[in-house]
Amino acid sequence: MKTEKIIGPKEIEEILADQLETGLAEYNRSSSSLFISSLTAGLEIGFSVFLMGIVYTLFHGQMSEAALHIALACSYPIGFLLVVIGRSELFTEHTNLALYPILEKKKSILQLFQLWGTILAGNLLGGFFIGAFLCWIGPAMNIISSEAFVHLADKMLKFDYTVILGSALLAGWLMGLLSWLLSAAKETISRILIVIIITIVIGMGGLHHSIVGSIEIFAGLLLSPEIGWTDYLPVQLLAILGNLIGGTFFVATLKYSHVTRADV
Repeated sequence: MKTEKIIGPKEIEEILADQLETGLAEYNRSSSSLFISSLTAGLEIGFSVFLMGIVYTLFHGQMSEAALHIALACSYPIGFLLVVIGRSELFTEHTNLALYPILEKKKSILQLFQLWGTILAGNLLGGFFIGAFLCWIGPAMNIISSEAFVHLADKMLKFDYTVILGSALLAGWLMGLLSWLLSAAKETISRILIVIIITIVIGMGGLHHSIVGSIEIFAGLLLSPEIGWTDYLPVQLLAILGNLIGGTFFVATLKYSHVTRADV
């Protein structure tokens, strides 16, 4: 009788090797292919804002503030599922992925910044497109109120700059861990659960994700005279910086050091 082979979890060295291979593959893609994939991710992740806007419009005033906060957090993963499972390129997944080839001395710092720049530009541009479209279609179909978009923007803008940086650091750290855990997972169901769990934590914490947060603030900017570019730009820059620190140091550098030192 045939016995099924039980496949155990990946060893940590296998996870690092997978992360390194994935990171190198992104460097070897053409700039146009990488940009289009990043643009797609920026568009797709806007569905998180779309669903949160609908939930806020439907339930604001109908449930407690705490219950509404939980409902919004549970809406947060949809865009990430579309992007991550669909294999589009998201900046906050590449803060750590792109660093492993640098730590292995297989790519240069200049190539790192070119990769990050291409992905970030595509994500932000896609986010602007979907944000502007949602600001039109939501109110036009009476499914998302303008107040919903302004609310989502305000909750990103209401903190001091140091708090925003710390919040973005946590979000980048979690997204780096998301990328690491996805390399450890083998089945699609496992990967879906990982995405949902990590991104609900980000949504529940109201953490500053540089791409979703960009769409939220940009939509509020388009609809509220009280939100301007001077509000958007500092918060966006801090979100990018915090996400980078969280992904590069707390995941890529520490995980790499841990694995390589274990081999010594």
